Amino acid sequence: MSTPPSLEERLRTALDARARLISARDLAPARPPTGRAWGTRRIRRVVSAVAVTAAAAAAAVAFVLLSGSPESGRKTPPAREPSPPATSVPSSTSVPSTEPSPASPPSAPSGTDTPSVAR
Repeated sequence: MSTPPSLEERLRTALDARARLISARDLAPARPPTGRAWGTRRIRRVVSAVAVTAAAAAAAVAFVLLSGSPESGRKTPPAREPSPPATSVPSSTSVPSTEPSPASPPSAPSGTDTPSVAR
């Protein structure tokens, strides 16, 4: 019976057989790809990325323009004329008055919020 080959001999034989399978052509650098440099998928990705970015920018601009400042949306109420101060100075002489008699209520100026009394 013969002795089996040593581990080292078996590895050398296997590596030698594997090396014979490789030729100089296999070791040559790969050729650059030919044909279209930009594939349709890549173009679609770029176009959709640009479209999404443009839509986001347009939404941001619209939000800023439509929101405005909080103070610009509020309308200021119209200015009212101040009412004259009520004076209760008793007079000893009787002077004709232009004020209405106490029997009829004074009419409220237009634009004021006074409740009306139904009789």
